[in-house]
Amino acid sequence: MQNGIREILSPFSIIPVAVLHTQEQADLACTNLLEKGIGVIEITLRTASALDLIRYVSTRYGSNLIVGAGTVCSSERAEAAAKAGASFLVSPGQTEQLVNTMRNTGLPFLPGAISPTEIQQSMERDLEVLKFFPAHVFGGVSALSAYASVFQGIDFIPTGGINEQSMADYLALPNVLAVGGSWMLK
Repeated sequence: MQNGIREILSPFSIIPVAVLHTQEQADLACTNLLEKGIGVIEITLRTASALDLIRYVSTRYGSNLIVGAGTVCSSERAEAAAKAGASFLVSPGQTEQLVNTMRNTGLPFLPGAISPTEIQQSMERDLEVLKFFPAHVFGGVSALSAYASVFQGIDFIPTGGINEQSMADYLALPNVLAVGGSWMLK
């Protein structure tokens, strides 16, 4: 079973996804989100300073902001993000080894799946909440709408190409738990 990702993310309809390079950027992003009443941030592991910034944000804002690590593409990065203080892990895809490692960290985690085969493999791994990335490239609202009746009990958090105008279409779907994006950080 997936360890708590539904519980940690379901209070939020939007999961801000941030690519941060400096503490100044982190402070600006976190302050901006908290002023908007958004209590979660996913810091991607796309920069050399990402793990240090997860540690910094978790320490400085952790009492008011749930801090996740995104773009977790290897077991080593999952373990490093957990040690840095991430409260949850997000991967654009999944392998059996990565899922096992994410489980072993004890943190809630959100692995990615796009195709019917990947979704069925996720179901075999007892995963019920999946990242759908990049949503706009792989059919977006229409794909997730079609999946709703086929993959009952599976919820998605789509990211990639979603903006303030399109998020309502995604959130109206019965199998979308939340949406991820960066538009609210600009």
